[in-house]
This record gives sequence, C-alpha cells and structure tokens, in this order.
Amino acid sequence: MRTLSLVLLLSLLTACASTREAMPDDPYFAPLPPEPAPRPVLKTGSLFTQTHSNSLYSDNKARHEGDIITVVLREKTQASKKAKTETQKDSNVAFEPLNIAGRNASIGGNVLQFGAGSSQDFKGDAKADQSNSLVGDISVNVLQVLSNGNLVIRGEKWLTLNTGKEYIRLTGVIRPQDVDVNNTVESTKIANARIEYSGTGAHHHGQSPGWLARFFNGPLWPF
Repeated sequence: MRTLSLVLLLSLLTACASTREAMPDDPYFAPLPPEPAPRPVLKTGSLFTQTHSNSLYSDNKARHEGDIITVVLREKTQASKKAKTETQKDSNVAFEPLNIAGRNASIGGNVLQFGAGSSQDFKGDAKADQSNSLVGDISVNVLQVLSNGNLVIRGEKWLTLNTGKEYIRLTGVIRPQDVDVNNTVESTKIANARIEYSGTGAHHHGQSPGWLARFFNGPLWPF
C-alpha cells in the first residue's frame, strides 16, 4: 500500500510539472554585439585595403557574423496515418475418458472426462490526421560562418498582444547562394531548421489542459 501511494504521488508530481515558459530577452537569443571597429590604416591610394574585404565583383549579401538575414516563412505540412489490426485465436483440448480395469471411470454415473478451451479476440482501429501552416517573416542574425562557407543563423520575434505574447524562434544552417540580393531566404532552404511558434499569457494557457487532466491522460495512469 505504501509503495502504491508513492507511485501515485510521483505520478501526480509528474503531471504537475511543466516545461520552462519562454520569456523575452533570453540570453541564448540575444542579438550579437557588433564587431569592434578596425584600427585606422594609412591611405595608400589602392582600391583594396585590409579593412575592406569586398572585391569589385562582390555584392552586399550577408556573409559575416552579426549580419542580418530575413527569413520568409513558408511552412506547410500535412500527414495522415491509418492503422487497423484484427487478431483471433481459438484453442480447445479434450482428454479421453479415464479408463480403469477396462471400464471408464465415473462418479454417480457420470463418466470422468476432462477438457479445456480458450478464445482470444482483438480488434483495433486508429486514424490520425495533422496539418500545419506557418506564413510570415522573421529577421535573424548570422551566428557563425562554417568552414565550408555555410551560415548558422538564429533569431526570434516577440509580439505583445492584449491577452499575452506570441513569439517565433528560428535556428538553422543556410547556404550563401540561397540568399537573394535583398538578403532574404526561404525557410524551406534552411537545413536542420528549428522553428518554434507559440505564446504566453491567458490565451495560451486557455488552450492547455490542467494538471489533473494531464495526469489522467498521461502514460502513468494505470487505467
């Protein structure tokens, strides 16, 4: 009984627990500080200097740490899954009557005969449909330039509403050639993309079940 009470208590605490709520000004998504200003160099009259890395054929695309890139969100997913399972098993075992001295053993005129049988039947049907769509824009910073030239990007956007806040967070890796002349890139071209769209406040909490509902719907509920 004591063990059962302990298990129920742990289950209740698990149901009450929740992930840390996102908040603005998270240091992980903080804007990158600007690079220190280069030291002044002597003018030599040359078109190329140590502080100017662009060539005559370069453009103004973002390619350095701290540069800003606008990500055009065009995310759309749709999934459908259906499963159906049916199993049936019948078993029967019968033994011959017990024979003693050439005669079937009996009690009260009833012949002693043994048998056993079992039947199992299971039917399961499941169907799941899910679709998501996310359209919009978010500006992010170039966090790191990899050795192959690809850019690691990261950023967030917060919107303050009457009943709470909504936010979009994005991280991933892009190729410089996928960035157009306006320094924009489509979200479908981001590798290892992590896109999070959620919110805080009364509107967000109103869509979440309470701790008791999470407990009864959780995997630890034995029934």
